[in-house]
Amino acid sequence: MATLEITGASKRYGGVRALDNAHLKLKSGEVHGLLGPNGSGKSTLNKIISGAVNPDAVTIELDGSPITINRPLDAHKHGIASVYQHLSLVPHLTVEQNLVLGTEAAVAGFLSPRKQRQRIHEILERLEPGLGPRVRPDTKVSRLGPGQRQVIEFGKAWLKAPRFLVLDEATASMHRDQVQLVFDVVREMTAEDIGVVFVSHRMEEVLTLCQRATILRNGLNIDTVELENTTDSELVRLMVGDELAERVGSAHVTNRVEGSTAVLTTENLSAEGISDVSLELHPGEVVGLGGLQGQGQSDLLLSLFGANPATGGRITMDGAPVSLRRPRRSIRAGIALVPGDRGDEGLYAKRSIQENISTVSLAGRSLLRTFLSMGKERSVAREQVKAMSIKIGSLDHPVSSLSGGNQQKVVIAKWLPANPKVVLLDDPTKGVDVGAKAEIYSIVRALTEQGVAVLFNSSDDIELEELADRVLVMYEGNIVDELVGEQITHSALVAAALRVDEDPEEMPA
Repeated sequence: MATLEITGASKRYGGVRALDNAHLKLKSGEVHGLLGPNGSGKSTLNKIISGAVNPDAVTIELDGSPITINRPLDAHKHGIASVYQHLSLVPHLTVEQNLVLGTEAAVAGFLSPRKQRQRIHEILERLEPGLGPRVRPDTKVSRLGPGQRQVIEFGKAWLKAPRFLVLDEATASMHRDQVQLVFDVVREMTAEDIGVVFVSHRMEEVLTLCQRATILRNGLNIDTVELENTTDSELVRLMVGDELAERVGSAHVTNRVEGSTAVLTTENLSAEGISDVSLELHPGEVVGLGGLQGQGQSDLLLSLFGANPATGGRITMDGAPVSLRRPRRSIRAGIALVPGDRGDEGLYAKRSIQENISTVSLAGRSLLRTFLSMGKERSVAREQVKAMSIKIGSLDHPVSSLSGGNQQKVVIAKWLPANPKVVLLDDPTKGVDVGAKAEIYSIVRALTEQGVAVLFNSSDDIELEELADRVLVMYEGNIVDELVGEQITHSALVAAALRVDEDPEEMPA
């Protein structure tokens, strides 16, 4: 049995300890989960394996013999491939060109792609259920959706014929059917003795796919467990500790103000991706958007924020008609948006944490919209960091230096000084750990306690069950069903999304 073993992995970034003597042993033919909160060292360990990060110390053994990995090419030579949540694709190139990027077949400097092209067609044929029939080798990647791009990224690693494969949040942007396809292919790979490291913040994915799991916390190994002998609650406790574990899965409490006038309504709202959408949001209410992903949920949120201008219908705020054709108008009306892609749409990655927190409400604190008090800006940023429990080194550090969960909390924190009436959340816990999820849930509940209305899209049915007072189920840009209170169950959500009559015995687990 082939093995890839990492021991004594340590890495510091300035004063931050990312890994401290961490270890991981991967066997051929197994899917090994790597679990832990954001900032626990999972991605750092994976990047050491793939050669993207040079550690302060590490020993790597392949089949019992020491090897050195200083760069991605070294990992490739040893049969190690990686897929990350953040893509390495080049949008203006074709699917085929992206698949072979960096590993193009060549003879005497000239490309000889016959065998490689044959393999590409085999891979694309196998991945077609997750890509759709219109995606061909000559299709530009820029024309693909996020889930399709992630499937291509997976295919790119598969084409390298690895002995060991690292999947680091590789399913985060995928729809349910795409995730299932990748799982099927991974099982085919392990049947051929390929070993897989799997990272996902969706616990059900880990439990479905993995046989063993190693848990990290604060850069340290906590335990390695056989998943069939470990309960969900014990895994959560190992990942986040006793205190946060008590906050995960807490009972749903509604803060809707009974008898209140709707803070926001839409009547037959239409825009790109949505048609004839009518809804009401009340103060203190959490309304979820359910259904299969890509059915207009994000389009609706963008339309309410003015980034996807309405082509028909009517929007009112506090009973008065409003025109929300630009984000600036929506912000003035009291609407905030936490977008689905925090990296590209929610943050200025190279700017400081302080600047990111200040960006929305800056004008409201300036004198004559010209003069700023840096002391006041710093004070506001400190207040939000404390209130949101954002783990930082310094307010002056770039926001890109934070873990994914802390970055997401910065995206939310920047809106709070503006005192919004309505907060729109687009898959707010995608790519964050179970501890950060619990903290974000607490933030949502705190907002509703203050009378803020929350409308959120989620790819996680468990999240909809836990947070939502109501769930509006979308299909092809329309609201086709509404579930309220105790009606919001996993089986009911799946049935409504698939537009079938609910039969608990037939609902997927």
